[in-house]
Amino acid sequence: MAQQVGVTEEQARAVAEESRESGWDKPSFAKGLFLGRFSLELIHPFPRPPDAEVARTEEFLGRLRQFLETVDGTVIEGDAQIPDDYVKGLAELGCFGLKIPPEYGGLGMSQIAYNRALVMVSSVHPSLGALLSAHQSIGVPEPLKLAGTEEQKKRFLPRCAAGAISAFLLTEPDVGSDPARLASTATPIEDGAAYELDGVKLWTTNGVVAELLVVMARVPKVDGHRGGISAFVVDADTPGITVERRNKFMGLRGIENGVTRLHRVRVPAANLVGREGDGLKIALTTLNAGRLAIPAMTTGAAKWSLKIARQWSRERVQWGKPVGEHEAVAKKIAFIAATGYAMEAVLELSGQMADEGRNDIRIEAALAKLWSSEVACVVADELLQIRGGRGYETAESLGARGERAVPVEQLVRDLRINRIFEGSSEIMRLLIAREAVDPHLSAAGDLADPKADLRHKAKAAVGASGFYSKWLPQLVFGEGQRPAGHREFGRLAPHLRFVERHSRKLARNTFYGMARWQAGLEKKQGFLGRVVDIGAELFAMAAACVRAEAQRVADAGEGEQAYQLADAFCQQSRLRVEALFAALWTNTDRSDVRLAHAVLEDRYTWLEDGVLDPSEGTGPWITDWAPGASSETDLARRFGAASTAQ
Repeated sequence: MAQQVGVTEEQARAVAEESRESGWDKPSFAKGLFLGRFSLELIHPFPRPPDAEVARTEEFLGRLRQFLETVDGTVIEGDAQIPDDYVKGLAELGCFGLKIPPEYGGLGMSQIAYNRALVMVSSVHPSLGALLSAHQSIGVPEPLKLAGTEEQKKRFLPRCAAGAISAFLLTEPDVGSDPARLASTATPIEDGAAYELDGVKLWTTNGVVAELLVVMARVPKVDGHRGGISAFVVDADTPGITVERRNKFMGLRGIENGVTRLHRVRVPAANLVGREGDGLKIALTTLNAGRLAIPAMTTGAAKWSLKIARQWSRERVQWGKPVGEHEAVAKKIAFIAATGYAMEAVLELSGQMADEGRNDIRIEAALAKLWSSEVACVVADELLQIRGGRGYETAESLGARGERAVPVEQLVRDLRINRIFEGSSEIMRLLIAREAVDPHLSAAGDLADPKADLRHKAKAAVGASGFYSKWLPQLVFGEGQRPAGHREFGRLAPHLRFVERHSRKLARNTFYGMARWQAGLEKKQGFLGRVVDIGAELFAMAAACVRAEAQRVADAGEGEQAYQLADAFCQQSRLRVEALFAALWTNTDRSDVRLAHAVLEDRYTWLEDGVLDPSEGTGPWITDWAPGASSETDLARRFGAASTAQ
């Protein structure tokens, strides 16, 4: 069993701080929102790709559509695997090298093109999107593009572009969002010419079929080695790598996700990506743009949901008229349409900002991932409610009795993982909040340090007063107070003024939280989570408005419809924002925490009486995986003897 790494809360925080990007060399629209700065010029006019890139993207998507029309998502769902000829077809189109530069065999397409491809692919079956995004967004290509040597790029990127599937191995049975406890090791051997990897990796998306792996392991600080969590590119057929099982999940039934053991795996030092100790920083930087894969796939789900809701709500008649004409259902349709428009606006804006490289998009990408994954689940749930029993019934069952096989229940199952993938919603809120309060932490200095003594806190208070004396007055007056502000946006202008005013209000409330709790602010996760959720809604409102205005300029007819969608979304979002502001200071956080502690102290176990627990007696909660006969048999049947490398 892999040795668990014991760390204190302070040590875990230090690892996270060391891994985050601390500098801000480029402007950030979303960061400004949390500081009370509404820098509309950073996103308006709505950025657009060059005409040549648009044409190239449309040509590729046309060919992709032709291929996908031959792909049957029900086969993937029924067999719980992606057929080899589907993977081969995607590879022949160049889908595994969409963002890999042409000099390394890829198509060298934009983030916008990549996002649109994922929207389309995932609409056939989301497991196809997971296959491509795990390979390209977090697998070998992106880390090498960011931090790889020229020799590494020449060795590995052409293989990736040609269809050699890659996977990212970070999570372990006892390590999820706390990488400071990472137990996998990479021990220097042969006088530093190689490393020997040992450990167990869990939930290795693509890991069951991958040819190349990015493995995160801890290098010890010995013999002059810098040490720390480091990233390695490893051939999956290297001796000592064993795929011990293929995991099964609630959704994404075609996903090739498993448990991988590394036992004395020799990796040449030339396969180290970046420096020792840079592994987590490389992973986090990769995710800046890589996280946009999730809002791409969830946006595709929202588009499909609108189509099904529209068709069903016209066809289904109850009480003498189509169900869509009943107000209770009409509100759901309006929510799906308006939210779907905003999701696409957020995706397009973030993607184009990533392509242009003028702005730092780490917060934009994180907000897009967080917000889209959350609202997509609500969209799917509303669609299921509109479809009623037919929403809960499986597509296979519907088809078997002669009805249209609409997989709504599958949609609900498949979307749920996106609130966990690549950072759970709770972790995403904390990561974004850390960036949002960074100026306060920098200004307050030792005021925010729980270990600082009174003398240092007093000195920090003097320095902080200078920052806040200049910053706080700016949070009272601005463009949002002027009725004529943003007049080119017509009836959307009041929404932009709302965003600007509430951006300043958000900054003021964050300051109040800092002043009230100081170093304790980081533990107020309920408060920080609401701060982030407010920022996400404001970001989505701004994106929807600027996109609608761009559509109006390009096409008056389409632009009017876009204005209607953006207006509806902003009206809905404003209500959510106001509720979140009210909950900042009036909530049940304190009593909820007290009650949770009491539950964990076994005070209410009598509430559990009267039920049976089928999982009792099935083994420990957390264990080191070992291959079982059933998993080996399944792997041998699916992948042959090559599935495990001894």
